[in-house]
Amino acid sequence: MSGTLLTAIRHPDHISACLLRKKLAYFNISIIIEIVNQEDENERTIRFADMFAAMGTESRLRIMQVLLSAHPAGMVVGEIQSELGISASNLSHHLEKLKNEDLVLVQREGTFLRYTANTAALEAVLSFLYAECCTRNKAIRPEAIVPLCK
Repeated sequence: MSGTLLTAIRHPDHISACLLRKKLAYFNISIIIEIVNQEDENERTIRFADMFAAMGTESRLRIMQVLLSAHPAGMVVGEIQSELGISASNLSHHLEKLKNEDLVLVQREGTFLRYTANTAALEAVLSFLYAECCTRNKAIRPEAIVPLCK
């Protein structure tokens, strides 16, 4: 069974509300699938916007850079603080924001917290941008970006 159909089955109230908004009173599976796909796309765009917003400060972007440079081992909080020279409370605030958006992963090691960049989440964000910029309307040439990754 497709993920779209499973979503429709799991959220029948949501589908009913969408049908009412579209002033449709009948059941048609293709319309429901279209509604769910549209809603999924909207939710995905909102999710990526939140992730970009989380990285939208200099400190958080620098944290992501430091964690990516230490990938896959990651760094404990003290190492990140030493590397960036920011206060513990400020670092904690920024790490929490990045963690809430699933951009970093945290693992307890005794009394220390080890943070790693969530490369799967970053890959999803980059794929979103790549799909919008490089494939759909070719606003950016892919070969202009790929050499940066080598």
